Amino acid sequence: MTISSLIALFTAMVVLAAIPSISVLTVVTRAIASGFIHGLVTALGIVAGDIIFILIAIYGLSVVAETANEWYILLKYLGSAYLIVLGISLCRSRPVEREIRGARKSSWLSSFLSGLLITLGDQKAVLFYMGFLPAFVDLSMLSLIDAGLIVVTAVLAVGSVKIGYAYMANSAKSFFQNAKATKVINMFAGSVMILTGLYLAIKH
Repeated sequence: MTISSLIALFTAMVVLAAIPSISVLTVVTRAIASGFIHGLVTALGIVAGDIIFILIAIYGLSVVAETANEWYILLKYLGSAYLIVLGISLCRSRPVEREIRGARKSSWLSSFLSGLLITLGDQKAVLFYMGFLPAFVDLSMLSLIDAGLIVVTAVLAVGSVKIGYAYMANSAKSFFQNAKATKVINMFAGSVMILTGLYLAIKH
């Protein structure tokens, strides 16, 4: 992987991780109810889930790329279409006012599992990464070092955003109850998805 592709991947992951979602709300709720450390541990659980999905996507696509080029090309276009549809859906979504309620006091393990299971429970995440990653790296020529760099990039991008939400939990509470602010983020993140999908479609 080149430095420019890593920077592009990191930037896209930061933007997408910042989308107000159930995982972000979970981090914020844990931080508000039980303190920053619980929000941080919840964020680590989310990152762990993302790493699992990323590795499945990387090695699943690598196998396909090595064994059947035609299938890999088909998957590339399906992934492109999937990202574009997700982006359009996000841009057209109508955010609603949300109320963030405090959670019960819990252990660090409970907070970690909350983040991990919320992420693993989203089965579409594998499809997302299978459509997302080929826009930034040629998976047919992926080395073990490249895979490691992708994982580290995801940890830094997703982890920093989620931990940032935990740190700013008190102010984030009022932010999440602002539908207009959420709409702006959704439009921006949706546009990133659409552009990524289009780039993947025309990339040779």
